[in-house]
Amino acid sequence: MAEIKRYNGNPVIDYMARDYSSLLDSMRDLVPVKLPGWEKYKSEADFGNVLLQLFAHMGDILGYYQDRVANESFLGTARERRSIIQHLRLIGYRLATAAPASAILELSAAGDCEDKVTIKKGDAFATRSERDKSSVRFEYTGEGVDIDFNLITAGPGGKKTYGPIPVEEGRTVKEETVGESDGTPNQRFPLAHPGMILRSLGIGSRINKDITLVTDVGGTIDEWTLQESLAFSQQGEKDFMIEIDQNDRAYVVFGDGEFGDIPPRGAKITATYRTGGGTHGNVLANTINTIAAAPQLVFLPGVAVTNPAAATGGAERETIEHAVKHAPGVFRSQKRAVTKGDYQALALEFKGVGKVRAEKGSWNTVILYVAPEGGGKVSDVLKKNLLAYFEDKRPVSTIVEIEDVAYVKIYVTAEIGIESYYSQEDIKEKVQAAGKNLLDFDNVDFGQTLYLSKFYEAIEAIQGVAYVNISEFRRENTTSQEHRETGKIQLLGSEIPVIPREPGDEDYAYGIKVDLDIKKPK
Repeated sequence: MAEIKRYNGNPVIDYMARDYSSLLDSMRDLVPVKLPGWEKYKSEADFGNVLLQLFAHMGDILGYYQDRVANESFLGTARERRSIIQHLRLIGYRLATAAPASAILELSAAGDCEDKVTIKKGDAFATRSERDKSSVRFEYTGEGVDIDFNLITAGPGGKKTYGPIPVEEGRTVKEETVGESDGTPNQRFPLAHPGMILRSLGIGSRINKDITLVTDVGGTIDEWTLQESLAFSQQGEKDFMIEIDQNDRAYVVFGDGEFGDIPPRGAKITATYRTGGGTHGNVLANTINTIAAAPQLVFLPGVAVTNPAAATGGAERETIEHAVKHAPGVFRSQKRAVTKGDYQALALEFKGVGKVRAEKGSWNTVILYVAPEGGGKVSDVLKKNLLAYFEDKRPVSTIVEIEDVAYVKIYVTAEIGIESYYSQEDIKEKVQAAGKNLLDFDNVDFGQTLYLSKFYEAIEAIQGVAYVNISEFRRENTTSQEHRETGKIQLLGSEIPVIPREPGDEDYAYGIKVDLDIKKPK
């Protein structure tokens, strides 16, 4: 018999009476019935007892493996990423890879510059490396843009500035030789570099250019089309799919001749793709200052590059906890966006989207309020990719619009009394951490109600706090009095609370402003 228990908040199948002690006791209980002449079976010196202990030991090991197999057989209890991938593949859900951060760059040159340059696909820019942190590489992923500085008027400081230039974090792997076809069905080839960036942009979508795959047979070059699945590919169609394993290693998978074509024998297979993604790409404003790989720009007089705003949208690969929670909603939507819940579930499947709220606009318009992973504004790159992603999921007559979230700064000031023998700085740090936790991006949502009592509760729970008086509790552009009287701050449907981090808000940048006149009670 088995029962479902919870370990660290997760359901686990636990088979009872299968451990070493219970197995040994069960066998010893059977000895008087099966072997009544054996009287010294409990003696440590008896060889038969040694055999019983060995059998119990082996039974314990087999029971452990049996429990693990049983756990990995169900989506709700599986803990191995490999098992989750296999389960979700049955419903057409693929765990998302890490998403690259997006940024907008401005390129400037001296006021007397009259050069003409072209920013090409793959041109790279980077942050400066530090002693404990490597540089972060960003690449231009468009098809190319021509800049004529002769047509640009010099601005303040005598500089000519061009922008915006959208870039994405990551590195392009160009024309990697994946392998050579042997002409057999269902061929699989691993890509050499792990961490491939792969976004879901719809079944059969040719907009997805995260990877370009070509085959070369005797000088005849064919380009193949990326599909999310080969189940709908026809005979002779040059389609392929990508599978990502638990170690983020990508595999190119071809068809069997009936569902998707087979590369001809001897065909050289070449792939161009991008790697990267992750939260490390969410760099601060004015930190992308290096031209890493764009030689045509280096010799411009007075050339400089920067990002006026922080990079946003960088996210780690999808966790199994998120997939288990989110995949059923995506499956119920059947990859079709009809209801508000469908739009929200599908948008959250797109890596790089942290929070989303769907609202009805006009009769044929759906407005998506989108917050990238970690907060911030929606970049042009993320907006373009997200609209392309919904292209084959929305009704033909429906227009999808993407809007930025309204971030509302919350100001909290607390006067703290500290018990004797507690460090003021230590208590201040813990109070600020409590406020930061309440207002952290991952812990807040659209249209949330913030209660004053929750801040009191979090601060009073800190050991060493004798008393607390919250003298300021308000949202930006309002007075504290009205919110303290009601004890709450009610946000609108498109608003998300945030910790103030702009110039002038330094005292609040750690969650709660703590007055410096902290006094220890007598």
